[in-house]
Amino acid sequence: MQSLQTALQNQQTDPELSQLLELLADICCEISNDVRRGALAGVLGVASSENVQGETQKKLDIIANDLIKRRLAELPSVKGIASEEEDDVVSLHSDGRFLVSFDPLDGSSNIDINSLVGTIFSVLPAPEGTLTQASFLQSGRNQLAAGYALYGPSTLMALSTGQGTQMYTLDPNSQTFLQLEAQVQIPATTQEFAINMSNQRFWQAPMQGYINDLLEGANGVREKNFNMRWIAAMVGDVHRVLSRGGIFTYPADHKNPDKPFKLRLMYEANPMAMLVEQANGLASTGYENILDIEPSGIHQRVAVILGSRDEVSHCLSYHA
Repeated sequence: MQSLQTALQNQQTDPELSQLLELLADICCEISNDVRRGALAGVLGVASSENVQGETQKKLDIIANDLIKRRLAELPSVKGIASEEEDDVVSLHSDGRFLVSFDPLDGSSNIDINSLVGTIFSVLPAPEGTLTQASFLQSGRNQLAAGYALYGPSTLMALSTGQGTQMYTLDPNSQTFLQLEAQVQIPATTQEFAINMSNQRFWQAPMQGYINDLLEGANGVREKNFNMRWIAAMVGDVHRVLSRGGIFTYPADHKNPDKPFKLRLMYEANPMAMLVEQANGLASTGYENILDIEPSGIHQRVAVILGSRDEVSHCLSYHA
C-alpha cells in the first residue's frame, strides 16, 4: 500500500496543497486517538456551552475544534478557517493561499454511545485582500480538495483533489494513512436508503411520495425491496454510500419553520458532494446540484440528496 504522501506525489498535487492535506491527516490521527481513548482521555460528556447553531456542544466538539485551529495555524499557506463551531471566520496568515472549512466532529451525539463519528473538511482557494466571511462564499465547484476521516473500528479517510476519490486507512503503528482504493466507484443502482424516518410527517410531498414507494418494496411501483440504514452521523452514512452504494438524504421539512434544512453547505454538503461526484455519484438539494450553489452565508443549511447515480436521479424525478 502506498502512503498518502506518495499518492499525492503521484497525482502531481500542488506541493503546498499536499502539505496542507498531510497536516489535516495528521490532525485526524490525533482526534482518532482521543476518540479511541474515550473516557480515559476525559473527552466524553456535554460541555457547558452551545455553538453558533444553538446546539449543545460535546466536550470532544470543543477539543477537536481547538486542535484543528491550533495545528492549521502552524501552516503559512492557510489564510483562514471557518468551523461549524465558530461564530465567525478565523484569520491565520494574510499571505496564505488556502481557506479551510471543517466540521471538527460530525455525529458528535454518537460519542457517548461509542458509535461512529468523523471529521469533514474542505479546502478553497483564498481570494486576495482582507479575510472576511465573504472570502468563503464560493461554490463547491471551487473546492481544491475535500475529505473526511471516519473514526470507527479502524480509522478511514476519503479524499479528493479533483482526480477521483481515494480511500485510505490509518496504520495505528506508524500513525500514517495508507491507500486502500485509488478510484472509488459508487454503484449506479442500489437497494439501500438512509433517512431519518422520525421526521417523515414533516417532509414535503415529493420526498413523502418517494420514500412511500421505496417502503412498498416488490409489491409497489419500484418492484424491488429496499433496506433502510441510518447511523445518525452524515460521515458514517456517506461512507457506506462510497463503500457499497446507496442513497442518503436529509430533506427539507417543516418541523421547525425557522430551520427547514439540517445540514451545513460549507462544512458538510459541499465536501461530501465533491467526494460523491468524484466517485461517479450525484449530489443535489432536490432542485439543484449542491456544488453549483452560490453560498449566502458561512453557516447556510441546505437539503441533501446524494449517492448512487440512478437512484438519486429517480428521487429527483419526484421533485421535478
